[in-house]
Amino acid sequence: MISKRIQKMVPSVTLAQSEKIAMLKKQGIEVIGFNIGEPDFNTPENIIKKAEEAYRLGYTKYTPAAGMLDLREEICRKFKKDYNLDYTVRDVIVSSGAKQSLTNALMAIVDPEDEVIVPTPCWISYIEMIKLTGGVPVLVEMNEANGFDLALDRIESKITSRTKAVLINSPNNPTGAVYKEKDVKRLGELAVKHNFYIISDEVYEKLVYSGETNCCTAALSQEIKEKTITINGVSKSYAMTGWRIGFAVGPTHVIKAMSDYQGHTTTSPNSPAQYASIEALRNSEEFVQAMKKEFDKRRKYTVKRLNEMEGIDCFEPNGAFYVMPNIKHFYGKKYRDFTINCPADMCDYLLEEARIAVVDGTAFLAPHNIRISYSNSLENIQRGMDRMEEALKNLK
Repeated sequence: MISKRIQKMVPSVTLAQSEKIAMLKKQGIEVIGFNIGEPDFNTPENIIKKAEEAYRLGYTKYTPAAGMLDLREEICRKFKKDYNLDYTVRDVIVSSGAKQSLTNALMAIVDPEDEVIVPTPCWISYIEMIKLTGGVPVLVEMNEANGFDLALDRIESKITSRTKAVLINSPNNPTGAVYKEKDVKRLGELAVKHNFYIISDEVYEKLVYSGETNCCTAALSQEIKEKTITINGVSKSYAMTGWRIGFAVGPTHVIKAMSDYQGHTTTSPNSPAQYASIEALRNSEEFVQAMKKEFDKRRKYTVKRLNEMEGIDCFEPNGAFYVMPNIKHFYGKKYRDFTINCPADMCDYLLEEARIAVVDGTAFLAPHNIRISYSNSLENIQRGMDRMEEALKNLK
């Protein structure tokens, strides 16, 4: 028998789509992918060389459960340099990806029936992670009309005596929204007042455009810092998704609990990848800026093309590498055997008729949107937008 907790878990809705894409490609049909949630750039050469060096130097053994001491020291330096925050190695844990850091944090602080407030749209794994702890996800819809900014009044109305945390993600997947400092600060003040944690997922922190900057929640005040668990990693900023190195910083007692839990699950992250991540944090800013500049060009082009398409409405986000066009104008419209009644229908239609892969927004609690990742070459984005525009014109 399968456990009840797994039976209640909702599988990733993108798996069926991925299978369809794989079948088309096996038939030799080209599909332009706008569904990928990772940079299309390769990991910088200096980082790769450090991994090779790690193997030669014998960094192939277990590390402490919380991660390699040198890497944790480098993470402390990063937060001091970027945000003038003081952490010690006892306040840092390195995990097998930011996803594990998030799971560790929730397992460390959430008891059955505790509530975790999550602004939506959100990354769907948040909800399943909370459910797996026995906690209760409390979903609070943000307003598309104002760019999915934090709606503090809505969040505050959901705070109860059972609220253990609010989980935020800025820059945001899937919307690309970058939360305003004044809103994050107000949320931090609520955390202090009502004694709950903020789990702040900042894994896209380097990918912010139009002169905006990432608001690091823990940097807003000492009181807010004491209530904040910051999640980050090297995956998005340094094109290292497959290296599986994430990290968290936060109150010492919480990090210790996370480390204790990790010690009984995965023990410690990949040793050579940890060694290479020191190089990523220390000597890769030039790469980050070049990648960010290219993403910015793609972002502007993608939003411009989408808003030129009749029936599409898409706000211009200032972070990550996603946009979320609203497609409800097309509900009830048809072409051949297709009728569009929801985002899933639109995803199937665009895959079959335009040979482009986009993601159903309902996977992220966005019931009238699709998610498009511009983590693809500008040439492919141009071709994909041409195909999409032509396919949409056929819907009557």
